[in-house]
Amino acid sequence: MKTLKDGEVLEVSSTDPGFTSDIRAWCNNTGNTFICDEKTDNKWVVELQKGQAQKLAQEQQLGLVQNQVPLKKEKTMVVFSGDLDKAIASFIIANGARAMENEVTMFFTFWGLNILRRPEPISVQKDFMANMFSKMMPRGSKKLSLSKMNMAGMGPKMIRKIMDKHNISSLEELMKIGIDSGIRIVACQMSMDLMGITKEELIDGIEIGGVATYLDAADGSNVNLFI
Repeated sequence: MKTLKDGEVLEVSSTDPGFTSDIRAWCNNTGNTFICDEKTDNKWVVELQKGQAQKLAQEQQLGLVQNQVPLKKEKTMVVFSGDLDKAIASFIIANGARAMENEVTMFFTFWGLNILRRPEPISVQKDFMANMFSKMMPRGSKKLSLSKMNMAGMGPKMIRKIMDKHNISSLEELMKIGIDSGIRIVACQMSMDLMGITKEELIDGIEIGGVATYLDAADGSNVNLFI
């Protein structure tokens, strides 16, 4: 869509039943126009117009055009949980917001910090309690458990297999997509101190900050989630 000129039309097909609803919302959020949709052979085909020339022309004819102050398109999220399913949901929502050209800040605190840990052991100096804490907690996204039906570690393996079968990106892929797209990921310094996690143990692309950093981002956001 970014490569098209205003007024040009893009045709998109999908096998996802929820696609037409989502693409309408995407158009509303990105300033493009949804023209039409059609279902053929278990596929949904839609036509989208770059920009809002057609939509504005239709609204002008109906006398619906009004001066409106656009909402700030920023989203913030506190990721408190270290459960695999909640981590997946967090990044799906965050990546969806980025796809709608929103600025996104994810603030990881307490158990959510485990999502950001490197999978390999890192040699850093720690006191006894910090060492004990970090050894008891999952090291990285591939060690996370499910909030429900964990089944001694079988649950996460099953959900990952189902996701792969349905061509759904893994948590690790979702995290990379998010970081590459410019999602701001902040690790809570206070929680890191409490749980014995150092900056060297976190994956690349992570910012260290405190509650003031999160609140400053939340003040400019029109949606804030706690997961």
